[in-house]
Formats: sequence, structure tokens, C-alpha cells
Amino acid sequence: MICYSTYMKDTSWGKVSEWYDDVVNDADSFQSQVILPHIMRLVAPHKGQHILDVACGQGFFSKQFVDKEASVVGVDIGGELINLAKKNIKEGTFFTSPSHKLEMIKDKTVDVAVCILALQNIEKLNETIGEVRKKLVPNGRFIFVLNHPAFRIPKKTSWGWEGDVQYRRIDAYMSESSTEIDMTPGKEEDKINTVSFHRPLQVYFKSLNKNGFAVTKLEEWMSHKNSQEGPKKAEEDRMRKEIPMFMCLVCIPNSEAKI
Repeated sequence: MICYSTYMKDTSWGKVSEWYDDVVNDADSFQSQVILPHIMRLVAPHKGQHILDVACGQGFFSKQFVDKEASVVGVDIGGELINLAKKNIKEGTFFTSPSHKLEMIKDKTVDVAVCILALQNIEKLNETIGEVRKKLVPNGRFIFVLNHPAFRIPKKTSWGWEGDVQYRRIDAYMSESSTEIDMTPGKEEDKINTVSFHRPLQVYFKSLNKNGFAVTKLEEWMSHKNSQEGPKKAEEDRMRKEIPMFMCLVCIPNSEAKI
């Protein structure tokens, strides 16, 4: 496995691959209950369709596409995660590589590229979007899902209460930032950290435009969870429906763009 951390921040989730696999495959996870139904609706995987899963992790979504007989290639920087994908999804093809280096995939061969809950963890945003653009067929689509960049900013957003009213506190938004995330909370030794990057919406749109994409759809998805019974339940459940957790953009190559 090639190590890229000598010139990039370590954003791999490979060191917690087994834990992450358990979290994602939980029947009540956000991936299972919120993101998967929407992604299957938007991608509409089918036989003969070529799908690129960027930062595919252990292949949770790749497997769903393969089950619909799509041809799937997955790429992730975490070798441990790719090993899990190869073990569990025999019909797919998986590579260990950073998302901005997709030389193993021929240009103009991908019908749909997805990047699900990963673009905010990728340091080389422009290079990644540019690589995806090169791999898509002229009428292809790039669909990516983010932790909502307006409401879920690492260490800069939180829930608060004013009397009986719950609110979402935003302490920063326009400033780009990178934040170390503790992936082993509660442990005193053998700590494992990763890095998440906050970018305001305009950064994503500028990068998409620079790399020859036009955005055709924006969707915002809320949590499926409900609070336990108690005096705050009604207000907490109301606010879950007001503050979306995730944002999804559907993009197509812009034929008029000069890249």
C-alpha cells in the first residue's frame, strides 16, 4: 500500500475499518435509513450502467449498486477498507488510491460517479472534482452527499436551548477550516485521528464550475431519528425536521465550459 501522508494530511478511515463497517451496516444508521433510499432513487442503478464510487470505504453503497447489476468501480485511500470491499463484493472492482488519482479508470467511461459523505474529508477538492469530470461520459452525472456545510461544521456548530425552544448555534461558516476528529473517543491510549474540512457552499460551487460542471439539483435530507419520551421530545423532533443533516448535489458536465 502506497503511503500518501508524506505530502497530504492523513484523512484515511482505514485504521478504524472494522468499527466503521459495523456503524454503517447498522440497520438504524443514517447511511441505511436516510442516505441509501435517496441515493438509489437518484442513481437508479441498473444492468449495463457504469458507476464510480469515489471514497467508497468498505463498499456499503457499491454493494447496493452491484445488487442491481450495475458495473461498479470503487476507490478509497484506506487500504483496510478496500480489502473489506474486495472480500464482501466479488462482482465489483476496487482500488486503493487517493480520490484525485484515478488513472486506473479510462476517461469518458463512467455513467454516474458518486461520493457519499466523503468530499468534506478530502483535502484535494479541485483535483478530485477534475478527475471525476474526466472519467464521465458526456451525459454522465456526478452525485455527492455532504454533512450539511451550513449546519454541521466540526467544533463550530451545536444545539442549544432558550427556554422551551431549541436552536442550532453556528459559530463560523464562511471561513474554510480543517479540524482533527477523534475517532477513538473515550480511549486514553492508541488514539486515532482523522481530518475533516469545512468549506462554505460557494467553494464547492466554484470548484464545480471551474472543472466544467453544472449543478442540476440540490436536496437537503433530515434525520430519521426521534427523541425518547420526555418534556423536550416534541421540540427536539420538530427541530430535526427543520435543520437538515445532509446535502446532496447532482451535477452534469457543462458542454459550454472551457476546462
